[in-house]
Amino acid sequence: MRCLTVFVAALSLTACAGSGGVGTGQQAAATSDFPTQTRPATDRGPTNRGYASRSIPNGPLVADYLLVDKSERLLIAYRQGRPIKAYRGLQFGDAPMGHKRFQGDERTPEGLYTIDTRNPQSRFHLSLRISYPNRQDRAFASQYGRSPGGDIFIHGQPTGRPGRMRGDWTDGCIALSNAEIEELWQIVPDGTPIEIRP
Repeated sequence: MRCLTVFVAALSLTACAGSGGVGTGQQAAATSDFPTQTRPATDRGPTNRGYASRSIPNGPLVADYLLVDKSERLLIAYRQGRPIKAYRGLQFGDAPMGHKRFQGDERTPEGLYTIDTRNPQSRFHLSLRISYPNRQDRAFASQYGRSPGGDIFIHGQPTGRPGRMRGDWTDGCIALSNAEIEELWQIVPDGTPIEIRP
């Protein structure tokens, strides 16, 4: 955790120095480009393309790995082990602490998953689905005779509502600003691994 804190502090200094912040106003403070640093090695799960899968052409900013740190409210997009974008101020479910276990617990999952599909017609401004629940999530919920829930997404703000909602308000999803989800939508192909840390 100390290494992550040092990494975040270094990234903040880089953003303050004006090297790569994008967007305007609130988005400029919350989104950054990062040309260096590497992510920790982790196993990558198999690609799981969903019904609305969409491949993104290779380009300079196509992510191949996403890391979410819930305690830091930080999402970092990586390409070939190097961070290319970071989004701060993430919003989670109404009960943001702990791993999602059951339908309706308002928690955001933790662990290794995949972006398995996308929904351009979401009730929220664009959405990228996370492959929760996995086999272990289903087995855990089953032993209690309950559903693990599902339909966990990274998405924007409610469609048709101006501005950004305050606080944690989702049912377990990860919410960004509309400008941030538009950018992430463009650089994250279906099948991208995502690691969500506590």
